[in-house]
Amino acid sequence: MPEAQAGRQRDGYLRLRLESYGIAAALLWVALPLSAGDDVAASSPADVPAVREEPALAEAAELEARDDETVGLRLTAERDPRALGALSIGTPDAGLLLNPVPFPEGAFWKLREPDESWATDETIEFVVTAIEAVEARYPGSPRLVIGDISNPRGGRLDRHRSHQTGRDADIGFYYKEGEAGTFRAARARELDAARTWALVRALVTETDIERIFIDRSLMRVLYDQAVAEDEDRGWLADIFGRTREKGIIQHEKRHKDHLHARFYNRRAQEHGRIVYPVLVESGAAPPPAVRHRCRSGETLGSIARRYGTSVRAIQAANGLRGTRLRAGRSYTIPIRKAPVDSGPVVVPPRRLPPELSARLLSTD
Repeated sequence: MPEAQAGRQRDGYLRLRLESYGIAAALLWVALPLSAGDDVAASSPADVPAVREEPALAEAAELEARDDETVGLRLTAERDPRALGALSIGTPDAGLLLNPVPFPEGAFWKLREPDESWATDETIEFVVTAIEAVEARYPGSPRLVIGDISNPRGGRLDRHRSHQTGRDADIGFYYKEGEAGTFRAARARELDAARTWALVRALVTETDIERIFIDRSLMRVLYDQAVAEDEDRGWLADIFGRTREKGIIQHEKRHKDHLHARFYNRRAQEHGRIVYPVLVESGAAPPPAVRHRCRSGETLGSIARRYGTSVRAIQAANGLRGTRLRAGRSYTIPIRKAPVDSGPVVVPPRRLPPELSARLLSTD
């Protein structure tokens, strides 16, 4: 795509974001710190050298600014919840997506089901960034199929256990024969390993990725492609889970025709955490849910009584048509009270290959 056309596409996407959020959302578009920080201890001038006063004042100012922003977000939640922008609340398999954004049309991708392609702006930007990275490396790449993300109301999406908070995206593969019409199982010899590895690499290095789920047989193809491209073996062992650490790229059954990307959302998750109790209290958001592992002998009625909810609410949250439960299976249980605040959302540092880490350090 010519540079000017790509620029117009990006400008259109940004306009869509701002129109979805409104002016108030633009004013709230700030990155929150990722941890609460330590309390500032009171000390006398004699106890603290002069060189220590400036950092202490800076930390106090940061805490004060954070408190002011929290107050501002909660006031906005009371007055105009839509002005908060997209909010990702809870966990991918027991959560909510509020004020979602539709995934836009684009020259490098196509939507399999637009009605199920709603997300946060952060998730959309991450997916677009990764696809554009492939196009930059391999100009003229076939369009990629984007599948389910979330429905416009958030919560349970069809047959999926996750995809409830706008942070999960199903993304198709690149094939040697060219553009695919929809998701289809990929055999090792059919996969365009170079382009698909470029996509996965961009997800890992250029986005706040949490997990990438894919079938084990295709993980092997991508690993071999990365080795052929002389990627650092230690880094590959890390992200593919060949060390003691859990890898970003993980095997998941029924993922031979697409990969499942799950992202951290710094803004949507943190703002959602702050304002959710206010939204529940005002009725602007439904009450939360928990995950319950069913034990032998339990019934919908007994579980509903335990959590103070109804059989119908449990059925709706899990897509159940009848009352039969499976022992050992986890179910989403709507509850009536807002959860206890677990503290600020923490997004871990990106797990970068050595050359990117060195470049990042040299620019600090």
